[in-house]
Amino acid sequence: MSPQQQDYFRALLQAWKEAILREAQGTISQLQSDSLREADLTDRASSETDWSIELRTRDRQRKLIAKIDAAIRRIDDGEYGYCEVTGEPISIARLEARPIATMTVEAQERHERQEKVSRED
Repeated sequence: MSPQQQDYFRALLQAWKEAILREAQGTISQLQSDSLREADLTDRASSETDWSIELRTRDRQRKLIAKIDAAIRRIDDGEYGYCEVTGEPISIARLEARPIATMTVEAQERHERQEKVSRED
């Protein structure tokens, strides 16, 4: 992978991480300013459900940040863009679609098939 491509993906990953952190800060601010004091029990239940979904989303994004940080470390180490299973280059199209990808499409498919088989056992 060329230095220009590495710079491109580093900037892409950093921007993605910053967007997630901004969204998380917005959620925190809204949680602190809004209260669940709806008089109607149905409205309160609806609000609590909405917040539960929002918090689950933020938890998934927190885990995503760890993957983004790992991808940036792989760029720094010169390992970014190479499959961790086969060592083959990951296609630029795959990295565009999933910048945190650690496997080629073929290796990922094999991994998912093996996972499915082991779950069925």
